Amino acid sequence: MKLSLTSDPNTNRRFVLLSPPGIPLGGVFRYVESDSDWRHELLSDMQRLRGRVYLQDGAISERELTSDGRHVQSIDEESWHLLILNPSNHVVGCTRYLQHPASTPFNRLRVRTAALADSEQWSVPLRRAVESELEDARRSGFSYVEIGGWALDESVRRSCDAVRSVLFTFAWCQVIGGCLGLSMATHRHGSASILRRIGGRPLEWDGQALPPYYDPQYKCEMEMIRFDSRIPSTKYKSAIDEIRSQIPGMQVIVSEKPSSSWQVFVQQLQRPAARLLPWRAEGAIPAA
Repeated sequence: MKLSLTSDPNTNRRFVLLSPPGIPLGGVFRYVESDSDWRHELLSDMQRLRGRVYLQDGAISERELTSDGRHVQSIDEESWHLLILNPSNHVVGCTRYLQHPASTPFNRLRVRTAALADSEQWSVPLRRAVESELEDARRSGFSYVEIGGWALDESVRRSCDAVRSVLFTFAWCQVIGGCLGLSMATHRHGSASILRRIGGRPLEWDGQALPPYYDPQYKCEMEMIRFDSRIPSTKYKSAIDEIRSQIPGMQVIVSEKPSSSWQVFVQQLQRPAARLLPWRAEGAIPAA
């Protein structure tokens, strides 16, 4: 299987990244396009896909959609988005990456809103487990990423592009300097089990895995899956390496032209840790 992120000759689908506003990209990506109108159009199309898929799954109701069928969340503007585009440039797949400095406190993370955080038995272990992960990220000079918003059109499910979109998580985190991360992964469509197969692990505290839980907002069983960009599944390592080598050549859509260097941004994320960046993809991150 050729894991191309640019264009699949069999389907003519391709991957693009939407960058959050104000994120400096110099030196990482070679094809950065400043187009606020197109970024807004793609973001809206992504929200319509998410609204349609989540509504079909029974995860949301129609009253949670805008009048034009979009599923809008406040963190959408703050996040990176991996999009799969069909030949007509419509979004047929999406994943959201909300990136934080490792100094971010627990009460500013999205995970604080999880149903497990309201559990009398598990709210404290959840908080302590996440705070331990944040401390590990600070020691390692990593950022912390919350992954969510995964949705696939019927035409993409069970395709190579669906596999690419999952493997991209590890590859992208390696390119941007290393991450620890967390996904509130649903059991619906096997999302949690897929993340475990590529190297994700249940979040643990004091040697005990936090249990799956029912989320009344999305009406399904979910699971806290953590990942470390340094430790993908050995089965998929070569595929992740291949995707990682292609990420600097992806098209990135921004709302305004970046003005600062990526190296400065990474240094800000790493403070107070001071160490070399791991997982440098060729031509992706300039040497210090």
